[in-house]
Amino acid sequence: MDAVQDPDLTAGEQLAAVLRDRLAVKYGPGTKVEGLVRLSGGASRETWSFDAVLPSGARQPLILKRDPMDRQADKQFEGVPEGRLAVDRWTEGRLFQLAGGAGTPVPEVPFFLARDERTTEGFFTHRLEGETLGRRILREDTYAGARTKLAFQVGHAAARFHGIDLDLLPPMRGLPAADELLHYRTIMDSFHQPHAGFEYGFRWLQERLEQAGNRYTLNHGDFRNGNILVNQDGLCGVLDWESAHLGNPNSDLGWMCVRSWRYGYHDKVVGGFGDVSEMLDGYEAGGGGRLDPAEIYFWQVFGTLRWGILCMILGFTHIDGEQRTIEYAAIGRRAAETEYDLLQLLN
Repeated sequence: MDAVQDPDLTAGEQLAAVLRDRLAVKYGPGTKVEGLVRLSGGASRETWSFDAVLPSGARQPLILKRDPMDRQADKQFEGVPEGRLAVDRWTEGRLFQLAGGAGTPVPEVPFFLARDERTTEGFFTHRLEGETLGRRILREDTYAGARTKLAFQVGHAAARFHGIDLDLLPPMRGLPAADELLHYRTIMDSFHQPHAGFEYGFRWLQERLEQAGNRYTLNHGDFRNGNILVNQDGLCGVLDWESAHLGNPNSDLGWMCVRSWRYGYHDKVVGGFGDVSEMLDGYEAGGGGRLDPAEIYFWQVFGTLRWGILCMILGFTHIDGEQRTIEYAAIGRRAAETEYDLLQLLN
């Protein structure tokens, strides 16, 4: 059943009415909603911030992530072989809970939002204080102390969620490295646009598939500077699990090393704030064992190629008129930048 909205109410008013009903069940009758605002980012889902004011007067800061009301934003990914963006909201919320239970710093998920005639499905997290914007994390004095230990902390966090027993996970998809490489090869070929740098990257990876490793774990899927929450003490949250899948754990760590997530601080390979050795020390301390830097490098190359193909996807989504936005056009132009990054890696 599609969600039904009152045409006389704004989206925020519609949601506030739903939240008052749901929060009353969780926190008691008379619970109020204050400061409801939709946050920017995330074209394929909605993120809202608000305070639940309990009958006692206490305030609980919350974040809600739910599917779009009209479901139109998700259609941009239909038929696109990227596939990982299909994790539903229940699965994403459950992964927050499992990761937290394994010792990864994540916001607590107190309850879920069930779909009915007034809303799509979603989940709530406690709202934590910290910074998510990568440039601020790397530039502002407030986070100077945090930057000295972030590489170790992200490695430690990754080891904790990579170690979750597969039997505990909700149903999820995954691809072996060879199949995933073919997956992106098919996408690029569908655009009928030559990219010599990407062609070289595909060949380089194909010739070294044995370096991909053969471990298979939960992967975050978008583990990078920009999807972590940082305060003065360092890492305080791993966010945005909508791209989670099953795969090689080195893929997450290689993705953290992609040049695009360094925001100009290119001498620090890990997110612009640290070195690979620090990240691997943290991973080992978190119980993940000692990883081979050569495998991380393979997945850094893979991640750079992958990001370039994703830039092409969004660029052609704009060019073909499926969804015309300045953001998609701008990201599409970054395919050339990423191709350059790839050639520098393989030089």
